[in-house]
Amino acid sequence: MFEATTTITVNINGESHACTSPLKLPELLTQLNLNPRLIAIEYNGEILHRQYWSDTDLQDGDRLEIVTIVGGG
Repeated sequence: MFEATTTITVNINGESHACTSPLKLPELLTQLNLNPRLIAIEYNGEILHRQYWSDTDLQDGDRLEIVTIVGGG
């Protein structure tokens, strides 16, 4: 049996993005060409710890703030 896909809208850093659902957070990061080791994510107003990323199913209307970690000194 297969899961039906639908289109959802996810807000990423203030911009709306249409995505197919079901969609897990790591899949979205791959689609956006982001290196998971170099980012931090706020999910619907809360910092989302890396250990929960693989269990996070994105839903219509979710808000993500993705911050890239930059080294330097």
